[in-house]
Amino acid sequence: MLHNEFMETPFYIMFYLIVSFYGLCIGSFLNVVIFRLPKNESLVKRSSHCMTCGAKILPRDNVPVLGWLLLKGKCRSCGEPISKRYPIVESLNCIVYLITFAVLDFSLQTILYCFFFSALICIAFIDWDTQEMDLRVLFFIVVLALPDLILSVIRLVSEETFRNLPAFLTAANLPLSSHLIGLICIGLPFFLIGELSIPVIEKKFGERFRAIELGDTILMAFGGLLIGWKATVISAFFGICLAAVCGLILKRINGESKFAFGPYLAMGLFLGTLFGEQLLNWYIAWVTYDPYALA
Repeated sequence: MLHNEFMETPFYIMFYLIVSFYGLCIGSFLNVVIFRLPKNESLVKRSSHCMTCGAKILPRDNVPVLGWLLLKGKCRSCGEPISKRYPIVESLNCIVYLITFAVLDFSLQTILYCFFFSALICIAFIDWDTQEMDLRVLFFIVVLALPDLILSVIRLVSEETFRNLPAFLTAANLPLSSHLIGLICIGLPFFLIGELSIPVIEKKFGERFRAIELGDTILMAFGGLLIGWKATVISAFFGICLAAVCGLILKRINGESKFAFGPYLAMGLFLGTLFGEQLLNWYIAWVTYDPYALA
C-alpha cells in the first residue's frame, strides 16, 4: 500500500512527517528508559529533570532535539551541560523509523518492528553503559512477537480464515515454524558456547564468566522469535562481524578484551530484520545455482 506508484508526493511528505514526529517523541521516552531502568527508578512517577541540579525540565525545553538545541545543550537552571545523548537517541529513533517504513510496507508487522528497533536502542545503550541487559526490555520483545505468532497459528489452523483477515494484519506474516526455529537457531548455539566457555576462561584468566553472556543469548532468542530464522541468521552474522571489527579497534585503543556485545547484536538485528530474508534467499539461490530464484 505504501510503495504504490499511484501515491502522490504530498501523501509521502505528510506520512513521513508523521512518522518523524512519533519517532522523535518515542525517542524522547527511550532516553528516560535508558537512564532510569538501570537505577530501578520509575519511568512515570517523576517528570524529566536535570541530572545535576534536579530542576524540572519545562515543557517548552522538553521538545525532542529542538529543546536541546535552543538550550545550547545546557540546563536552564544551573547551566550545567546536558548530555548529547538525548538528541542522539531521539534522532536515531526517528531515522530508524523512517528507514523501516521506506524499506517495508505499511502493516502491523512494520509497526511492531519499529517498536522492536526502539527496544534495541534501549538495549544497546544500557548494555554499553553497564554491560548488562534489562530483562524487562528483553521480555517486551516477546510481547511484540505475540500478534504475529497468533496470526501464524490462525494461518496454520485455517488458511481460509487467515486470507479473510485485513491485509494490514496479514502482510509479511511468517509461518509459525519460522518463528520457532528463529527462537533456537542462534539462541541455542549462543547458550552452548557460553556454557562451554566458562571453564576455559576460568582456567586461562582466573575469572568465571561466559564468552557470550546470557543477556546476549536471550536477545537473539527473543529477537529470533519475532523476526523468524532467516533474518536471525543474517542478524547474527552482521552482529558478530561488527563486534569483531569494533572489538579489535577498542582493544587497540584501551587494551580491554571484554566489551559489550549487545550494541553490535542490536545493529545486526536491525539490518537482519530489514534485509536478512532477502539476503539469505539470494545466497541460497546463488549457492544452488538457481537462475529463476536469482531473477
